[in-house]
Amino acid sequence: MPSNSNHGAPALDPDVAVRLPRLRIERRAIIWWTIRALLLWGSLLAALLVSMVLWEPARVWLTVPAIVLGVIFLARLCVEPWWRYAVHRWEITEQATYASKGWIVREWRVAPSSRIQTVDAVRGPLEQLLGLSTLRVTTASSSGAVNISGLDRKTAEDAAQRLALVAELSEGDAT
Repeated sequence: MPSNSNHGAPALDPDVAVRLPRLRIERRAIIWWTIRALLLWGSLLAALLVSMVLWEPARVWLTVPAIVLGVIFLARLCVEPWWRYAVHRWEITEQATYASKGWIVREWRVAPSSRIQTVDAVRGPLEQLLGLSTLRVTTASSSGAVNISGLDRKTAEDAAQRLALVAELSEGDAT
């Protein structure tokens, strides 16, 4: 009986190259991630510090959590946005959509065009304020959608239209 080295896995598409994407996201994404850190981690730290000031008996046991939260806040505020900007990349070709992201855990994803089911441009309130958008490419993968955050609004809209055309022209059943 011949040996099957891919153990029942689907055949690989020779046109989809395994490589990192080439395009950077918008530099304004640094501001977006900084504001998010200020709002979430800054408000948590502020609430903890206010508790320490107003609740004198709790100061002793709130000191260590305040220091830990302060370190996390500084990392999220000063390191994370710049690190994410250095790591986040994206690219769309006729064969696939490529994305890399992360800061502590880095993720690299490839979505073959023949597997695309939906394409969305998503804009939260802060993204709208900064003229940014997130491109969401949904496939039949159990890992979920490929999200490309920090794109210029117009770039994301153009990419969504291009992906819709590519997916329409691609042979495949999107499963």
